[in-house]
Amino acid sequence: MMKLAVISLLAASAAAFAPVSNKASSSALMAVESPYKGEIGALPPVGFWDPLALSKKKTPEEFARFREAELKHGRVAMLAVIGYVVPEFYTFPGEISPGLKFADIPNGLAAFTGGLPLLGWFQIIGFVGAVEYSGFLGDFDIGKPEIAPEELARRQTQEIQHGRLAMLATLELFRHDKYDEAAQLITGFPFLYN
Repeated sequence: MMKLAVISLLAASAAAFAPVSNKASSSALMAVESPYKGEIGALPPVGFWDPLALSKKKTPEEFARFREAELKHGRVAMLAVIGYVVPEFYTFPGEISPGLKFADIPNGLAAFTGGLPLLGWFQIIGFVGAVEYSGFLGDFDIGKPEIAPEELARRQTQEIQHGRLAMLATLELFRHDKYDEAAQLITGFPFLYN
């Protein structure tokens, strides 16, 4: 059985690095022509992926609003992944409120039912409302360095891609926390807890 697993792993590895012609797959996915195909975040071989043609009827203002929302959600998701994983390794010393230590609040989704004080809920809701109202996290101009336009477009594409991955990672962390019986968040890396 072990030999079969090793052979399967080797075959999958070889297939992952084999050269592939992308002509058929990308043309099938790009059947819908969109005015936004050259936008930041469109990467080969797929390009601007919009299989339901949702962007075709959108004005540039609507598309910019959707891009702002995607950027904001991606940044929040990146912060959420960090905030979800770091407490597994480090807890702030001291108290979050009188008589309640940071270490007393459970990690993950259990924090919602694990004794977070009412003032903490007000702070969270107030912060989220302020970020949403200001649009602070949905702007590419925040922290924009003075670099060449090509490099800036490359970095913006990277940020969009990282945000998309973080949104998926956040959902997986929620799923893992809710449905798995493991006592530790990252069960695949036991060396982290030794």
